[in-house]
Amino acid sequence: MTELVVDRIAIKWAARIEIESNGQNITAQTSILNWLLGEDRQRWETLDPVQLKIAEQAMDYRWRILLQRYLGLPPERAYKHLMQRLGGLAVLRDKIRAWLTLSNDRQRNVLDVLQEVIQEMLQGDKYIQQQINWIGKCTDNPRLRDILLFASIEEYCLRPVRNRPLLAHRFVNYLCRSQKGGITNVPHGDLVKLVSDQIVDDSDSTLSLLDRQAQENYDRQQAWIESQVTRDRVKDTLRSYLVEQISPAAGVWLDLYLQGKSPAAIAVILKMEIEQVYRLREKIDYHTLKVFAIKAESGLVAEWLHTSLQSHNLGLTANQWETFCQSLDPKQLEILTRLKAGDSLELIATSLQIKTNQVTGAWVQIYLAAQKIRKS
Repeated sequence: MTELVVDRIAIKWAARIEIESNGQNITAQTSILNWLLGEDRQRWETLDPVQLKIAEQAMDYRWRILLQRYLGLPPERAYKHLMQRLGGLAVLRDKIRAWLTLSNDRQRNVLDVLQEVIQEMLQGDKYIQQQINWIGKCTDNPRLRDILLFASIEEYCLRPVRNRPLLAHRFVNYLCRSQKGGITNVPHGDLVKLVSDQIVDDSDSTLSLLDRQAQENYDRQQAWIESQVTRDRVKDTLRSYLVEQISPAAGVWLDLYLQGKSPAAIAVILKMEIEQVYRLREKIDYHTLKVFAIKAESGLVAEWLHTSLQSHNLGLTANQWETFCQSLDPKQLEILTRLKAGDSLELIATSLQIKTNQVTGAWVQIYLAAQKIRKS
């Protein structure tokens, strides 16, 4: 009989939890394993190898959150850790402070509002409700239920949605549903506009957040999976490129760099002098930024970074894009326009009666100029 994928993963993770769980008893270890695997066990059998790798990475991420901040702590301390972690989000803290400063709710502080937002999520967010129900099936131990819930809340609140933590968007929901007397009763129109610009800007549209949470949860999960698949493709393709263009050591350097190793540590592993490692890094930087990202695999990198010309205007906002186009000379603008329309470099070169490498060079300069604006 063929072994199920979920059974193989469960065996591996049971051994890991036993080693790392700080003396938790076998019942608690089993509860944690079930929580990590999730309620829908059948989904593991439908994943391809890349998706399976990403799903295990997600398990690892949740496990590290639980292990590092909650496991073994009394619920009161665990809850304090959760509030400290979420309260440390600069974008959320700044939004809340701006609202409190400009509203009539100045007696409250960031922690007060954060607790109310979390409480609202506990009562009304469908994903959190599902997690509460699943945790209840995993264990009847109240202390373990609490810490599993805190870990679930942290992981969920930190998920990126439109380049911001999900919790920042949930604050906008809270703001829209909270009692009148805050920003709506501020007497000066300029102040209302100011708080609107700071808190409820165009990127925080609440339509789907309020009325289509179930669809949003699904879309967010799919977008995260696709992002991770693309990231792995970029990494693997870049590694192969560096090995081919520079040396096998360049591929090893990339692996170690992505693991967070310092130049000194990389030098020890590669058995190089530190100066050799720095020279290797310079070569890798050049090939990655000037060749791989722009010429060799520009579409792949742009897809990952959301900086494609056709779909994302090189990652520029609408205003930045308009200003950028106005800054180009006529030939650059024509090249940009035709590339955006899908014309090949060769076709553009023939039309402009210049060499293909001249079009490529112009495109590189256009791309780098756009990224300079984007980063600024």
